[in-house]
Parts: sequence; C-alpha cells; structure tokens
Amino acid sequence: MIDFHSHLDLYQNGLVLARETNTRNKFTLVVTTSPRAYVATSRVFAGLENIKVGVGLHPEVASAKAMELDQLVGSVANARFIGEVGLDGSVRFRASLALQERIFRAALAECSRQGGRVISVHSRGAAGRTVELLAQAGSVGLPVLHWFSGGLTELQAAIRLGCWFSVGPAMLAGEKGRGLAARMPIDRVLPETDGPFTLDGSAPLKPWDAWKVCSELAEVWSMCTAGVEDQLTANLNRLLVNHA
Repeated sequence: MIDFHSHLDLYQNGLVLARETNTRNKFTLVVTTSPRAYVATSRVFAGLENIKVGVGLHPEVASAKAMELDQLVGSVANARFIGEVGLDGSVRFRASLALQERIFRAALAECSRQGGRVISVHSRGAAGRTVELLAQAGSVGLPVLHWFSGGLTELQAAIRLGCWFSVGPAMLAGEKGRGLAARMPIDRVLPETDGPFTLDGSAPLKPWDAWKVCSELAEVWSMCTAGVEDQLTANLNRLLVNHA
C-alpha cells in the first residue's frame, strides 16, 4: 500500500501510528508544514525505512512561517522529497498569495539548482497560477499535484508540463474529482490520504486507507481493481528509480 501525501506527524499518537504504517505500507510520504517541522519529524521517524519525510512550507502558514524561507531553501540540497509547497487561493488564504508565490518560486528555483526533486504541490484555488509558476521555473524535477481541483484546461496544461497527480478517497468522493481523475494519465497517478484532515466517518483516514482509491479508480478507468493496484505500484517504482 502507498500513501503519497500524509501529515503523519499531525496525528494523535503519531509515532505509534507511524510504526504501524511502516509495517503496512510499502511507501508513505510525510509532507511537513514548515522546515522546523521537517527537522523534528525526520528525527522522530528516523529508522522507519518505508516512511519518507518531505521538507515543506505550507501556503496556509506562509505568513506565520515566512521567516523559515531561508531554512527551506537550505534544506533542499539534502532532501529527496519536497512538500508541502505551493499556492492556496481560497478565500481564507488569498490575502497572502504574493508571499506564497515568493516562497514557492524560491523553493522551485532551489530544486532546479539542485538538479530536480520530487515535489508534492498544493494548488487549491490557484491551479492555473501554480502550473504557470512550475512552467516558468523550468526543470525542477517531478511535481506531483496533490488533490488537484482545477479545471480541465488547467489539468491539460499540467499534463503537458509532465506533472504527476496524487488522488485520495476524499477527492474521488465527488463528481468533479472523479471527472478529473478520468482524464489523468494512468501512469502518472499515485494514491494519497491527506490525513488526518480527511475522514472515514468521524475518524481520520489512516495512511493505509489511501489504497481505497483502487476500487474507485477501477470504475473511473474501467479497469479491474487488481489492475489498478498493479498500475499504482508500477508508477511508484518508476518514480523512485528515476526521480528519487
């Protein structure tokens, strides 16, 4: 099982859950909200071989964490994965978009300088601008657009750019999300939860719950569930061999 976008460090009893996740999942990417969180989470999860930690500066906390930008840029050289970074143009956070963009540009520029990284990218409410900045930044590695919710035109632009996508049960619960997933290249899709911010009833989704997308994608892609499982596993293997 795979979860390519989890906030495992933000669950209650996160270390206990991480140990179980390390046993149950083949691969889990833990994205962090700030460089300081990355340092702490990397230390706590050290030794859990199937869990990787990305260094990020989440756009939702851009105003509060902007002083950590230099630390973010300085961490890229020694990080295999970058995340969560990007833009959030939703009503609550759009006032900080200029600052978000400065942070995102700096992160992308450093990824380019370091020869490219795998980058888990947030784009809620700002999909078009996010894709534009990725295009302007050039060869940054492999952007994986997490829970993409833009329009078809923006999706097509991201596909042309070579972006990948991580999709979760919450995204596929809606008609729009299923419609977008139906148009994504099946060899560039990975599963995610975005837990603990997504729920299964009243409880947060666990990292192994990302695998629930296999049955949903089987319907969307007109495949058998086993075929989807094989495809997602092959996608991860190719990413890890070629980009991480």
